[in-house]
Amino acid sequence: MRFGRARTPWVGLAQVRLPGRRRTWAGELAWRLMLALGLLLVLTLIVYLDRDAYVDHAAGDGVSFLDALYYATVTMTTTGYGDITPVADHARLINTLLVTPIRIAFLVLLVGTTVEVLANEGRRALADSRWRKTMRNHTVVIGFGTTGQSAVQTLMRGGLTADRIVVIDTDPLAVAAANRAGVAGFEGDATARELLHRAELPKAREVIITVGRDDTAILTTLTVRQLNHGAHVVVAVRDSDNVPLIRQSGADAVITSSDTVGRLMGLSSISPDLGQVIEDLLTTGEGLEVTQRQVEPDEIGQLPDQLTGEKVLAVVRHKTMRRYYEPGVDALAAGDQVVVVRQAAKQRTPRVE
Repeated sequence: MRFGRARTPWVGLAQVRLPGRRRTWAGELAWRLMLALGLLLVLTLIVYLDRDAYVDHAAGDGVSFLDALYYATVTMTTTGYGDITPVADHARLINTLLVTPIRIAFLVLLVGTTVEVLANEGRRALADSRWRKTMRNHTVVIGFGTTGQSAVQTLMRGGLTADRIVVIDTDPLAVAAANRAGVAGFEGDATARELLHRAELPKAREVIITVGRDDTAILTTLTVRQLNHGAHVVVAVRDSDNVPLIRQSGADAVITSSDTVGRLMGLSSISPDLGQVIEDLLTTGEGLEVTQRQVEPDEIGQLPDQLTGEKVLAVVRHKTMRRYYEPGVDALAAGDQVVVVRQAAKQRTPRVE
């Protein structure tokens, strides 16, 4: 295996759950069981409705419904004790043309189910291996609760495709929700190094941590930073007192969820219009939006306030951000990035060159 570790068996290791619309294993098993019972019922009715054409050599008292069920069972399973047999010519013809295909279909169903169960682990391992080979510079979202789901939706609206996002959560329902959204997921504890390796976290470009508990967030951040020194790590915390600890653990950006929500509620109460504008800025796809983008070639040499259709809030040059009012914000240069407020992408009118 990679990362210099000894090769270990696939069994017992967390494997990626890829999005799909197939039935669950329980649903598939229930469906096949219903098919088997349906075939058994059909064969039982064939024998019972034509019971006068059969002879019970053991009891000699005719063929009852229970005898028909018994005959169908031993026939479908190819046991064939011979105590109940068809004696009429048409009954033997029905057995040849109808009962035999039913028996073959039952065996195919039984063998197919057995083979699928036996091959399932190997197939999952193969899919896991293929998936891991393609994951580079992706985004790992640890925690797929309300905050994590909103983060994934924002990433996808911002242009990141679902196949470049990986979700890790301890709740199987959360992983299933991620799969329904088209995102691959892992079920397990994000502080487990083996699980993070299987999610290819050492090769990730961004990591978003929204685990709900600050102590878990700190431990997860430490583990993530040990495995990946270059990724951009964003962590959500509940208590602002824990922000310094999170930053010392290696987070590049820390979002205090309770303070942010409380401040927005306070602003909405004191100044409803200001609160509405801020909420508008945080909502993607309508109204106003805040985004960071690369400077276009035709914008090189212009001052930030000369850009049309946008308001520049900050300029990023050589990985250093300067707000629009700070010294050093002069004419835009090649390689600069700008943080702007503009009309949402769905409503924006294309630029006319």
